[in-house]
Amino acid sequence: MAVHGAPHANDFPTVDRVLYVQECIAAHPDAGNFEMTNKCSCALDALAREVKYDEYVQLSTAAKATTIGGERGGYIRDSEKLQTDIKRYKALQAKVTKGCFIGPATAR
Repeated sequence: MAVHGAPHANDFPTVDRVLYVQECIAAHPDAGNFEMTNKCSCALDALAREVKYDEYVQLSTAAKATTIGGERGGYIRDSEKLQTDIKRYKALQAKVTKGCFIGPATAR
């Protein structure tokens, strides 16, 4: 339900919100869990204001698929459209993590 006619920006399913926050927290194991829960939730809310859920799925899937090795991964690495999506996703991630004061991920 939109409040006072404002558009509904949070069309992300709850399970995907939880998974995003969990992945974000896992990437920052040295930070406090409570602190990162709030910061990572902030980042997801900011991301949801920038893109609709379907677009998020497309962008994040392309970005995650870059780790696929061999011929299947080559398709992703060679596709200009997917490379554009990956760059956009990384830029959005940088914007929301900066805006929510999330530091760089901790190496594991």
